[in-house]
Formats: sequence, C-alpha cells, structure tokens
Amino acid sequence: CWRSRSVRSRCRLTVIQSGCRSLVRWHRARLLRAAEAPALPSPGAASAASAPHYRLGARAATRGGAAATMPVPGRGREPTGAAALPQPSSPANRTLGYRSLFYQLNFDQPVRNPARFPRRPPAELVLVVQVHERAEHLRLLLDSLRRAPGVENALLVLSHDLWSEELNRLAAEVEFCQVLQIFFPFSTQLYPREFPGHDPRDCPRDIDKAAALRLGCINAEYPDSFGHYREARFSQTKHHWWWKLHFVWERLRALREHTGLVLFLEEDHYLAPDFYHVLKQLWALKQQECPECQVLSLGSYNVVRGGFSGKADKVEMKTWKSTEHNMGMAFSRDTYQQLIECTDAFCTYDDYNWDWTLQHLTISCLPKFWKVLVPEIPRVFHTGDCGMHHKKSCRPATQSAKIDSLLSSNQQYLFPETMSVSKRYSMAPLSPHVKNGGWGDIRDHELCKSYRRLQ
Repeated sequence: CWRSRSVRSRCRLTVIQSGCRSLVRWHRARLLRAAEAPALPSPGAASAASAPHYRLGARAATRGGAAATMPVPGRGREPTGAAALPQPSSPANRTLGYRSLFYQLNFDQPVRNPARFPRRPPAELVLVVQVHERAEHLRLLLDSLRRAPGVENALLVLSHDLWSEELNRLAAEVEFCQVLQIFFPFSTQLYPREFPGHDPRDCPRDIDKAAALRLGCINAEYPDSFGHYREARFSQTKHHWWWKLHFVWERLRALREHTGLVLFLEEDHYLAPDFYHVLKQLWALKQQECPECQVLSLGSYNVVRGGFSGKADKVEMKTWKSTEHNMGMAFSRDTYQQLIECTDAFCTYDDYNWDWTLQHLTISCLPKFWKVLVPEIPRVFHTGDCGMHHKKSCRPATQSAKIDSLLSSNQQYLFPETMSVSKRYSMAPLSPHVKNGGWGDIRDHELCKSYRRLQ
C-alpha cells in the first residue's frame, strides 16, 4: 500500500482512523470488564481498620501479567481521602496503572459526603470544574465555594485530565457539599508517546506539508488552516471539554434524574458569595422573561468600575459571545441536547479553543444563535491571566485578594432580593472573528466524535 504514491493518502487516512477506532475499542473493553467484575464486599464484611481497595488484578492486569492493587474509595462506603496510586518501577507500567485507575473511577463514580448531605434535591445545581494542574487556583476556587450559602445543596464534579496527589488532596478536603471526581481518559498523561499525546512519528509543528510528506510523518496530510501540525498540549483542552460535556449529562448516574442547571467552571475561576443566590434569580428570570435564552452566565471579563450600587440587582439580555460569556456558563439539558447534535460540526471545526468553536456552532449548526442572561455585576472572576493564552507569571493569591477587597467593600449590595432585566440589547448572530487553527488533524476529529458513542 505505502509503495503506491497514488493511494498513499488513502492508506494514511485508513491507518489513522483504524488507530482511533482501536483506542475507543480498548476503552469500551476496559469498562465492560469492570462491569463484569465481582462485586466488592459490603462495608460490614470488611474490618473497620482496613482501607477500602479495588482489586484490579483480573480487570486491569499490566503487561507481563503483573496485577496492580490500587487503593481507591470502595463501593458502599464514604471515601475519606484521595486515592493513592502505587509507583511502578517503569514509566510504561505507571502509564498503564493510570489508565486502569481512570477507567475504574469513571465506572464506579464514588461520591464523597453522601451521609453528610443525604437529601440533595434532583433539581439543585451541579457544578462542573475542568481541572488541569494548577492546585493553587483550584484551592482558591474551593475556598470561594465554601463561603457561598446554598452550596451545601449542590453536587460538585471535578473533571481532571491529570493524576495529581495534591489535586486529589484538595478534593478530599471538600466538606461543604457532595463531591465527585471524574477523569478524562484520553489525556496526554495517559498517552505520553502516542496519540492523543505526542507520537514521536508526528510531524513537527512548523514543517510545511511538502516536507512533511517527504519525511513520511504520520499526520502529514492533515495540517491546520495555517499549515501547522497538531500540538497535543493544546488539543487536549478541547477534547477534555467535549468529553466532559457528554460524560456529565449522559454517563453520571448522579445526574440521571437531574432536571436543573449545570454550571461549568474552570480551575482558575473565583466565585462571589452570592453566586448561588444570583444563579437562582437568573433561572427565574429566564422562565419569566426570556424562555428563549439558552445560556445563563455569571459574568464577563469586563472590569468593574465604581461600586455595586444600583447595578448589583440588574441583568442584561444579549447575544452570547464566547470571549465574554465563557466563564460561569450554565445551561439545562435542553441546551445540551442541541449541542450534542452538533458533534460533527464541533469536532471538525479548525479551532483548538472549545469556546470559539461554540461560537461557530451558534451560526452554523444550532437551531438558533444563543441568547444569554448575565448580571451587570459579575459573580465569577478570573484569578490570573496566566492560562493557555498568557505568558506572564501567575499570582493567583494576589488576584483573589483584590477580588475579596472589591466584594467586601460592596457586601451590602450582594444577595439582592429581586433582580430585573435592565438592558435588552439588539441581538443578532455573531461569527468568530477569526479561526485559530490547531485542530486540523483527522485523528482529533475522529476521537472527538467517538465520545458520543462511548458507553
């Protein structure tokens, strides 16, 4: 096949698609074996002094037949700490251990603090936080949540793409609501030297297509719109966001009967004490004054000038814009159902940013462009301009101190009894003003589209 120049492109495409399908089949097989495994002993059958374990020997044998025993929260008991992963002698075995642990935790879905908060109503808020590696940011976000009245009724879902003892400790220390950790099973940590991570056979980012074809790198046929080849560390964020969206709405057993909102956050967000109260007010306003508003947002990146007086109880109605309303974005299952029908459009649009891709969907695939309700005074803030698109160093504690000072000096205006729509902007579809690229590789397209098929 590879000797024939006339069919080389077709062969390369076949190999790439076959690789993606193999990856998905492996994932399905892992979950199937987990489902068929014997049930764990009940809490009463175990010694009170013994730590809960999953015996992953038959289900997650490493290469060479060596079974791994990984202590993680067991079925039927309330977890008290973060899971601990043994450190195998070789990096390859460690990677396989991570994969097994991620799949097992995603299958079992152990919820912390169910005894402490046993009566969480099915319509109450679910908060989903996309977590990467910035523990200091996550600590500040959790501190802001801890101070919010009403949060005890919520379910907090932390979606990780990295196994980190420090991040797991932070999750284990959450005592103010039910909490559940899920793990993106196609992260670069799990696939460090193969797709979806960086394969040594991948094309260098800046090589031109003709040179890539001569070199024979495996994705030579698929540069992005600007002639660049994929970078795994940038592709991962969009993959994680779309997988998380589907997994939360379709696979989390705790959400099977959920009839309310899901609020999407990131690790470097910071919430005002009245965010929960305000979100309920926004939801009521949507029912009464804007049933066609598909999205609620807790704020934008606009700098707050002056005090909160006369503005803290005001809400704006406008066209959703990805660069303004991607923080603290909340929507219901109806909006999710419309989004997931646009899987092909989302997964093939050449922009590695999930939010700019959503902007594209609002004018290309969704039934209508999105309308949003957003408070004039934000209830969500950013704790540092040091993420994927920024090069300056992070000082999240300094930023959170500034936010706390702003909130403290205006605390009398928080928790408004009622909120009203003060501005109704003329609304029309908005196109992304530029396509950023970074998402031209057909392997990314195929893997992204596969999440909807995963069981």
